[in-house]
Amino acid sequence: MKKKAVVGMSGGVDSSVAAYLLKEQGYEVIGVTMQIWQADDTAGAREGGCCGLSAIDDARRVAAQLDIPYYVMNFRQDFQKHVIDYFVSEYCSGRTPNPCIACNRYVKWEALLQRSLSIGADYIATGHYAQIARLPDGRYAVRQSAAVKKDQTYALYSLTQEQLRHTLFPAGAYTKEQIRQIAAQAGLKVAAKPDSQEICFVPDNDYAGFISRETGRAEQPGCFVSADGTVLGQHKGISHYTVGQRKGLGLAFGKPVFVTQIKAAANEVVLGPHEDLMTVHLQAQQVCYMARERLEPGQRMMAKIRYSHAGEDCTVTEVSADGSSICLQFDRSVRAVTPGQAVVFYEDGYVLGGGTIV
Repeated sequence: MKKKAVVGMSGGVDSSVAAYLLKEQGYEVIGVTMQIWQADDTAGAREGGCCGLSAIDDARRVAAQLDIPYYVMNFRQDFQKHVIDYFVSEYCSGRTPNPCIACNRYVKWEALLQRSLSIGADYIATGHYAQIARLPDGRYAVRQSAAVKKDQTYALYSLTQEQLRHTLFPAGAYTKEQIRQIAAQAGLKVAAKPDSQEICFVPDNDYAGFISRETGRAEQPGCFVSADGTVLGQHKGISHYTVGQRKGLGLAFGKPVFVTQIKAAANEVVLGPHEDLMTVHLQAQQVCYMARERLEPGQRMMAKIRYSHAGEDCTVTEVSADGSSICLQFDRSVRAVTPGQAVVFYEDGYVLGGGTIV
C-alpha cells in the first residue's frame, strides 16, 4: 500500500519539485496550500509572497500538471495567533522576531501536520533545503542540506521528535541549481520562478507600518542615546530598528554608529561604535532539543545566531535545571547578538537544538 504524503505547496519551484519527486518515488501525493491571509484584500495577498493568491494559482497549476489532488486549507486563526501576533508583540517589546520559525513550528508542523494525519496521511513534506536523519539512539534530527547557501535548518530547530517522524524533505539532497533542472526537465511551469525574499505578510518590508495597522496605534518617537544615556537625537519608533543596524538612522556623526541596544520600556534606542556590537557571551531561553535530549556545561558545538551567520564554535557554560535556559561562550567574538532572534546549535552538521536569544 502506498504511503500518503501531504505536500505544502507554496507555488514556488522547491515545493513543486518536492511534490514531483515524491510522486516519482511512489508516494500517494496530495498538494495543499495554506491560506493564512486575514482578509482577501490584504496587501500582498494577491501577488508575491509564499502564500498569496498568485502562489495558490501557481500551486494549482503544478498539481494539475502532476495529476495530484490539490486543496487550499484555511489556517488564518493559527497564523494570526502564532505568527502575526507574536511578530507584533516582539517588535513592540524591542526584540527582533523570526516569524518563519514560528510559522514552521506552530502552523506548518502543528496545524498542517495534525490535519494531514487526521485525513490518513503518513507524512507532510515541504520544499525546505534540509535533511532528516534517524540517529543510532533512535532520535530524529535535521541535518544540513546539500545546498550549503540555501540551507534552511536554522529555521527548523524547534520541530519535535513526533513532527520529524512524520516529515519528508525531498529537496534536501539537491542544490538549488539541480532543483531548477529537475523542474525544467519535468516541464513544471515554475522552473524559473524567482525565490521569495520578503516576509510573506509584509511584502513591502514596511514592518513599522504593518505593526501600526495591526495595533491601531501610531509609533511613538523617542530618543537615540549613547551607552551612558546622553541624548543624541530622536528616533521614529523602536520597531524601525534592530541591533546591528547602521543605515536609516537619520543622524550624522562623522563616523559609523550602530544600534547596539533597544530599551522598549524607556522607548530608547542605544547607539554606539562597532566594537560595542561584539561579544563572546550569549544567553538563550525557550530552548528546544533535537539531536540531544539536553545539553550540559562543557559541551562543545557550533552555533548560528542568525540565518545568514556562518556559525562560530562555542562552549556551553551554564544550563538551567529544566534545560530551558542556556548560556554560551564563543571562541571568537560574534557581531550583533540580537534579542528575539534564534541561536541554533550544530554538531557535525546535525541540529542539536536551539533557543531564543535574550
